[in-house]
Amino acid sequence: MVWLIFIFAALYLYFFHSVFFEKLLMSASHVSIYYGYLIFLLLGCFRGFTLIPVTSLIVLGILFFGALPLYILTIVGIIISSASVYYFSNVLRLDELFERKYSRRVAKVKSVLQKNELPIIIGWSAFPFLPTDLICYICGTLRVNFAKFILGVFIGESVTSAIYIFFGHYLLLYGYNM
Repeated sequence: MVWLIFIFAALYLYFFHSVFFEKLLMSASHVSIYYGYLIFLLLGCFRGFTLIPVTSLIVLGILFFGALPLYILTIVGIIISSASVYYFSNVLRLDELFERKYSRRVAKVKSVLQKNELPIIIGWSAFPFLPTDLICYICGTLRVNFAKFILGVFIGESVTSAIYIFFGHYLLLYGYNM
């Protein structure tokens, strides 16, 4: 909910108080775009550990970067973040916690995932209101095949991110002048 408020506040400032963003963009333009890319990529890579939705980063990135570089940086950040969460879920021994607290549910999830791993991961990753980081933790603790897992996250997040980024850029370019 906090992130929705953040997104709406950013959009409100952008559309109704554009001077704020003009000043922000002017100060940011004095720094190399490559530093901006690096900072955005680092935020994207570590975002999964904070459970901050990638949508909030995308909204911020739309204001500063072109659509294609933003899309590439977002997908690379998602892949690195998802792989990190997948591998660290075992280090954190979340599987033991889940097994101990939710043994029946874990068994059911394992059963469902084993039958339809890729479609479930793609669907979960593509659905806007389901946190992809959660499926990363689940797949890591259940030791889902990493190749299937990362392919599913890539496909699902690629579609959703493309819609957000390219439609968002379209709205900023043409929607504001309507």
